Amino acid sequence: MKDIIVIVGPTGVGKTKLSVELAKKLNAEIINGDSVAIYKKLDIGSAKPTIKERENIKHHLIDICDLEDNYSVFDYQKQARKIIDNLNKQNKRIIIVGGTGLYIKALLYNYEFTEGTTNNEYKDLTNEELYKKVLEYDKNIDVHTNNRKRLVRLLNKYENNEVISTKKDELLYPCKIIGLSTDRDILYDRINKRVDLMIENGLLNEINGLKEYYKNSRILNNAIGYKEFNEYFKNNDLEDTINKIKLDSRRYAKRQYTFFKNQFNTKWFNVDFNEFKNTIEEVYDYIK
Repeated sequence: MKDIIVIVGPTGVGKTKLSVELAKKLNAEIINGDSVAIYKKLDIGSAKPTIKERENIKHHLIDICDLEDNYSVFDYQKQARKIIDNLNKQNKRIIIVGGTGLYIKALLYNYEFTEGTTNNEYKDLTNEELYKKVLEYDKNIDVHTNNRKRLVRLLNKYENNEVISTKKDELLYPCKIIGLSTDRDILYDRINKRVDLMIENGLLNEINGLKEYYKNSRILNNAIGYKEFNEYFKNNDLEDTINKIKLDSRRYAKRQYTFFKNQFNTKWFNVDFNEFKNTIEEVYDYIK
């Protein structure tokens, strides 16, 4: 099996463009590693690659879920591994590209899940009660009682037996993990301009067409570029909403850097935005 090429990095750094150019050179197919692009109707706010941007390269795991679906890391792991197996049988090169670190790590490493059955918000429990319940499963857990979001996530995992194997750092496939990086100020400027371009390209129209789904869609209430419009529906302050998307996107980019630096054996490349072909050739020389 030839190395799987994995392209990671923060939002707005050029992962999609690099993946398509490498796919053309390698005759590869691309597996999406972004948790929002999986959903139908979420096009502009997710920065999902358009049909034109895909340049006739086969892309997998894009537009496979409806907005009411609660697609999980476990679902992604199962489907993506099946695709990898099928492409291997065809002797096709594989490129995985995206910014959702947990999805990509669960795919590539020996993470073992069991089927989850519920996604309880535990609204009837206080933080202290949540904490006590988590302690019943793991007395050594390191989590603060004020971190309700993590407490809820942990308790769901324990009650659904969604236990991750202790062998999670065992890599299952031969991989070359490519990280794209740039100066922080440059990245933040690109993120801000990209959000402005989303607005120009019709993000508000996209959101208005999705308004009826917000009540029952977990992804709309959690994904950056969409969740911020909950406040917009109440106050119609578009400028404030745009600034919040930019801030959330910049914070997310910082978390992505941290994850990919600490969780993967990543080879980093500084992106040449003025002559992107230089970055393409640099990465290609490394992987060929």
